[in-house]
Amino acid sequence: MGIIAWIFIGLLAGIVAKVLLPGKDPGGLIVTMLIGIAGGLLGGWLGKVLFGVDSIDGFFDLSTWIAAVVGSLILLVLFRLVAGRNRGGRRA
Repeated sequence: MGIIAWIFIGLLAGIVAKVLLPGKDPGGLIVTMLIGIAGGLLGGWLGKVLFGVDSIDGFFDLSTWIAAVVGSLILLVLFRLVAGRNRGGRRA
């Protein structure tokens, strides 16, 4: 897959993750896309390590999208924990 496909999958996976985990998130479209791209890589790696499958086969393969969304959900939860902790410490 090319870089444009990774960006597109990342953007959509990040949006799906934000829809599945509603709430106020710091960051906009770029942060969503970065979380999605990193989530796709994380999901693919976890799929390979835990289940021994190559979960990033192609753009239209369902396993690619599932891996990207699951990885994005994991990273979004971690991002909220870190960003929420940093915000809470700055309030007076």
